[in-house]
Amino acid sequence: MERRGLQSARYLVPLSFSLLLGACNLSVGTDDAFQLDVLLGSALRHFCEDAAVDFEQSQPTLADGQPIRVHCEAAGSGDVVDRVVTLAEQLQRGAIAADAPEFPTLISVDGEIYQSQLIYRTNQLFPGQNFIPDVTDAPLLAHSPMVFMAEEDLATGLKQVDNLFDALVDAETHQDLDSNSPPLTIHFVHTAPTRSNSGLQTLVTQFAAVSGQRPEALMEADVRQYESDVQQIQNKITRYGKSTSSLAKAMVQNGPFWASVGSFYESSVIAANTQRQPDQPLYEAIYPAATFTSNMRAILPGAPWVSAEEKEAAEKFIEFLRSPDAQRIATDLGLRPGVPGVPLGPKFSPQFGVDPDATYDSYRSPAPEVVEAMIRSWEDVAKKSSLVAVVIDSSGSMEGQKIAAVQATLKTYVENLGAKNQIALIDFDSEIRQPVLIDGTSEGRGRGIRFISGLTADGGTRLYDASLVARNWLQQNLRADAINAVLVLTDGEDSGSQVSFDRLANELQSSNFSSDDRIAFFTVGYGKEGEFRADILEELASLNGGYYSKGDPSTISRLMADLQLEF
Repeated sequence: MERRGLQSARYLVPLSFSLLLGACNLSVGTDDAFQLDVLLGSALRHFCEDAAVDFEQSQPTLADGQPIRVHCEAAGSGDVVDRVVTLAEQLQRGAIAADAPEFPTLISVDGEIYQSQLIYRTNQLFPGQNFIPDVTDAPLLAHSPMVFMAEEDLATGLKQVDNLFDALVDAETHQDLDSNSPPLTIHFVHTAPTRSNSGLQTLVTQFAAVSGQRPEALMEADVRQYESDVQQIQNKITRYGKSTSSLAKAMVQNGPFWASVGSFYESSVIAANTQRQPDQPLYEAIYPAATFTSNMRAILPGAPWVSAEEKEAAEKFIEFLRSPDAQRIATDLGLRPGVPGVPLGPKFSPQFGVDPDATYDSYRSPAPEVVEAMIRSWEDVAKKSSLVAVVIDSSGSMEGQKIAAVQATLKTYVENLGAKNQIALIDFDSEIRQPVLIDGTSEGRGRGIRFISGLTADGGTRLYDASLVARNWLQQNLRADAINAVLVLTDGEDSGSQVSFDRLANELQSSNFSSDDRIAFFTVGYGKEGEFRADILEELASLNGGYYSKGDPSTISRLMADLQLEF
């Protein structure tokens, strides 16, 4: 089998692969260096990056003397599984060879549920081959228990609740949970379970909590029986995040009116307090009586796409990752060590919001079929609905490749629209056109495709006016049971608006997350730097609890797919 060193070409991958978060650490070495490709969940991103630097400084080599370099690529755990399974499917039907450079050698996901899914789905493709090792045969690298995260004053009351997820079914305010807590409405956040391990573990824990059963005892019939209770919890969602770390940062940045409690890793609490400013409150971890430990393991497939040289390089890197020096890198990042005997370090303390001696009953994964049923239930029933006003700049500067890329991306958006979700498409140039409401029905999708097909690039850029029109339309059509948001896609600076930026900013503040409207704002600057005001778009988004992103024709599909996860 051909070695895949640094000289190997990197091929383009299908669109589903482009959802990955991108390379974390591309090591630069000599042309004859052997590259070890590592694809792992986002919780281990910095651990892999930092450990790879130290590993390479030790000048590791293969048996033939060839130096080893490590390439770490991080993604949501769901994306890791999808990528490996898709490559395996392509291998099975002969579309790619076993030595194709797209195959990662070493894999890790952020918990054992997704690892079990990887085993299950791969075994369906190759029955009896056991290409992916069993969970207990994959060496443990680090772990971090799932916890609730809240500001210190709210955490006190949350710690008094025996089964918090079960209590969230009926509770509306924190005072409902604990009489000594403030009457603050419960606003809850967790990541999307279709992409993120923390989100999937959270979803499974919700089913376990409301049913009173352990996850491994749950059956598909239990999912149907208890999905209405899980839906009640989901109704308190502010936002579904694409990654655990970015969602935790947003919670800290936006405060308790945006999100008063979140479901995260213990390491997320440590990270929040590590970056805490003097005027910011302390965040605390609330440890459930039973939770997922989030075991992060090194998965080395015994598969035809792993050559003898790749196996040798991976085993050397795994051995280093489990060494005391590398394990101290993990603890410095707020991860608990994967091997015994490594001290936790100073960050595992109340000063960083965590309990170094926390005890809990560690959950095990449900059967893969039950997990799939939970995800289907979340997508079809339990997931909170959304109403998003998508504001599309169709001014003259969008002509050519830009408008074509936007049309293709919007077409995918409409075709993947969930049955419970709605979008209002508003295009603008010198004129702001009436919203076209699209839903997930065949009729609604058809209406959306016709709208997208009719987009043409011409005229000016009334960005501020169009943004206000979208916000006003949402206020008039607000869905109290949904995530309400505006998504603005523009490639230029405002021109010709009757509304000034200051007035728009004041208007948006009246509908932010401290108001009853709770309308989020997301902005995308599309094109080359200097063609749009990134600072303006960033400020608009920050006023209403969203964020700004930069896109271009080559990245817009991935960017929009990530944004769709938020709502």
